[in-house]
Amino acid sequence: MDPSPLGSVDKALLTLDALGRAGAAGVPLAELSADVGANKSTLHRTLAALRHRGYAEQTDDGAYRLGPAILALGSTFLAEENLPELLRPALDALRDDVDELVHLGVLAGREVVYLDKVEPQRPVRVWSAVGRRRPAATTALGRALLAAGPLREVPDAGASGDDVLAGYLAPGTTADRLREALAEARRTGVATETEENETGIACAAVAVLRAGRPVAAVSITAPVERMTGAARAARTLALREVVPRHLPPGLTLAGPPAA
Repeated sequence: MDPSPLGSVDKALLTLDALGRAGAAGVPLAELSADVGANKSTLHRTLAALRHRGYAEQTDDGAYRLGPAILALGSTFLAEENLPELLRPALDALRDDVDELVHLGVLAGREVVYLDKVEPQRPVRVWSAVGRRRPAATTALGRALLAAGPLREVPDAGASGDDVLAGYLAPGTTADRLREALAEARRTGVATETEENETGIACAAVAVLRAGRPVAAVSITAPVERMTGAARAARTLALREVVPRHLPPGLTLAGPPAA
């Protein structure tokens, strides 16, 4: 690797990397010095600057760890307005693989907001546009987000379980249907809907996670005949395999529970 053009900045960045590896318990100055390759006096000044800006902090026992300003950076980087740009490579790659319409959405209360869409070579006439909203309970995007987020524990059938789902219900679905869809999404990692919004159209979606929490979902939308049998299996596999290869660092897909 070429040497850094500014050594002091490089030392600060290497220090942040080392603090990240150390975790919440932190790391003593001597050990951090050996890891970064800087003498303790120089590193102490670097840490003082990082602490001043909130990027590092010191524990009660004198160890150093990352500070809260790092979280703010990550949140800004993955803010809703940045997601279309950050996830466009994944959307493009998925579209190229399956040649179907691909959507990106986020959860806004009980609704899904469409943040981006990538058209295939072959036209697909569906109701969708960037900025539009749909009930989360009736869309594959919304079901993927609900299953990984606010409804990740699928409520049991019965009065109490139905009460939990009631706040998310919308015309066109029932508590039993939503419960079934959420269970499928948790079991397989893929949420689906078939002709529940538009006749002849089906969708499949996966949730994108950051630190275990859903930040967005990606879906494939296609005519029903291309979302059944082997064709459906191929598109579901593409969601699970193509999208992760193009996600920015720190983002992963929601998946089925470990065996």
